Amino acid sequence: MSRTVSAAVPAPADAPAPAPHTVTSPRLTRLARRIEQAGQAERGALTAEFWATVERDGTPLIEPLDDDPHHRAVTFLWRGHRATRQVLLLAHGLTDPDDLTGSLLTPLPGTEIWYLTRRLRADHRGSYRMVADISTGPLPGAEGPLRARLRGLAAHAAPDPHNRTPLRESAGSAGSSLFELPLSPPQPWREPRPDAPRGTVERLRSPGLPLGDQHAVRVYHPPSGTASGPLDVLVLPGGERWFGALGLAATLDALLAERRIPPLLVLAPEVAGPAGWWREPGTHDPYADFLADELLPWAAALRPVTTDPRRTVVAGQGLGGTAALHTCLRRPERFGGALVQSPAAARPSDDRHAGSGHGRPSWPSQWFDAPHGAPVRVHLDVARQETATEPGSGLPDLLRRRGHTVTRQEFSGGADYACWRGGLADGLIALLGG
Repeated sequence: MSRTVSAAVPAPADAPAPAPHTVTSPRLTRLARRIEQAGQAERGALTAEFWATVERDGTPLIEPLDDDPHHRAVTFLWRGHRATRQVLLLAHGLTDPDDLTGSLLTPLPGTEIWYLTRRLRADHRGSYRMVADISTGPLPGAEGPLRARLRGLAAHAAPDPHNRTPLRESAGSAGSSLFELPLSPPQPWREPRPDAPRGTVERLRSPGLPLGDQHAVRVYHPPSGTASGPLDVLVLPGGERWFGALGLAATLDALLAERRIPPLLVLAPEVAGPAGWWREPGTHDPYADFLADELLPWAAALRPVTTDPRRTVVAGQGLGGTAALHTCLRRPERFGGALVQSPAAARPSDDRHAGSGHGRPSWPSQWFDAPHGAPVRVHLDVARQETATEPGSGLPDLLRRRGHTVTRQEFSGGADYACWRGGLADGLIALLGG
């Protein structure tokens, strides 16, 4: 069923001009012309035929552009009714959280069709949610109240009811809808393989003295018989997500079955415990020390694991990617590799050592200086559309100047688990494979 929310959200009187990446759907253009020339009864038949095709093919609508073979017109659709006043799209990398008005769909006159078409690279992959407003009552006209109303509406967004490919990130959540354009890179280890030997996942309690108490950790053990010596180690915060809805265990089983990575032990603290500390300013040091001084020795009591930092990797996404990088640079004697996905840099106001930056995201310079010691390997997995003002863009050069080894993989999409779950497998191959 469509998700609707009663919240007074006005149609902006001064809607911004279309962004350069907004284009016109060829199919909707043809439909609009036919509807304009049709009578009332024929209009109903045309729209019914359109929605029957949508039900058959799913959403979003993906069309080639005659003058641009490297991009596609991607149209997000919503079937409204008389009470529908606004429809909002929330898509990673496409929606500006500071200007939600740019992600409002437009009604096609004379129909219940609402749409928003974007011009995207033909290798784009992403996830999104949608929500419709069926509110009544007076509408605020000022920009500030409008944005506040849209933020309230966004909190109720849900998967697209016409999309056939759900993306669940955590148990108990409605999740999002996934879309993948024709040239999006394959994620061959994403789905379970019936013929692959299966590892096991258990939920244990680990010590956490630097952080105050014990915490839950998901632990992945490789399939029986695959290891003949000490195991490599991956530390991956967010265990309840990665070993829950995202199904990382099946990915690891497939990678091991194809011998793309060596047998490894995965330690995945749950976000409710230490993994949540990277969300708070000023906690990266105790978080790094917890992983190095508490979690790794605790794991060594469970299974024989490597003591070679080159075979020990810490990974994270977004702010967790920042924490993974900091952990590796702070404790290179324990972690010789960092798998950093879409890192979120500090701002000068957050860190007095972050450099001038003029308000732009930057990296605390003291992270990269002595006495942090031995060079490390960093694999960066970042969105291709990042610009020079965004956090991941200058990081490779900064790391290389300090003697670290950097590999970089780019993807077309947002800071999104739709992209990260494939990039995680690629990063493990880059850091531990071979």
